[in-house]
Amino acid sequence: MPAMDITSTWEGGYRCRVRVRDFEIVSDQPAEYAGTDTGPTPTELFLASLAVCFTMAVHHAFRKRGVDLPDLAVHVGAEYEGLRFGRIRVEVRSSHPKEEIEALMDRIIGYCYVSNTLRNPPDMEFVVADSPLTHRPAPPA
Repeated sequence: MPAMDITSTWEGGYRCRVRVRDFEIVSDQPAEYAGTDTGPTPTELFLASLAVCFTMAVHHAFRKRGVDLPDLAVHVGAEYEGLRFGRIRVEVRSSHPKEEIEALMDRIIGYCYVSNTLRNPPDMEFVVADSPLTHRPAPPA
């Protein structure tokens, strides 16, 4: 799988814009935290990416078995511990028999890139670039 490169650009206050392929995501902070509340917070996006990835993983595991889960939903809850989440709970919701979902849970977890990354953290490097961003991403037409 190819590497991914994503750039967030600051737009003032706490508002940032991210271009992802042909899509655009805005992130901000609520007004009570000095933002303008024009988009989800970074931690909300973080949890959303886990919820979406896990939903797709459940769907994938059951699709491979020819089973459709039309009412599938994944709920992610998290508790702050200082400046990080100390606990994250991922809960699969469906009218499909609970035992059948539980039986595939290890396989489902294995399909989810986001949960795999959280469970086995990658090496991270934080650096300052030699030069500024030479152009701002153009807003969508």
